Amino acid sequence: MVRKSDLYEVDGDKIVRKNQICPRCGEGVFMADHGDRVACGKCGYTEMKK
Repeated sequence: MVRKSDLYEVDGDKIVRKNQICPRCGEGVFMADHGDRVACGKCGYTEMKK
């Protein structure tokens, strides 16, 4: 299980998001990394990695 704190990283005085954001759902919805693809759990949008 992933905690929300695992999705962010502090770089100096900035907060950096580690995961890609879903292009359909927008800000606040992260895409899960499944090794060969990234997928949105909310809308089902999937991108295959090269």
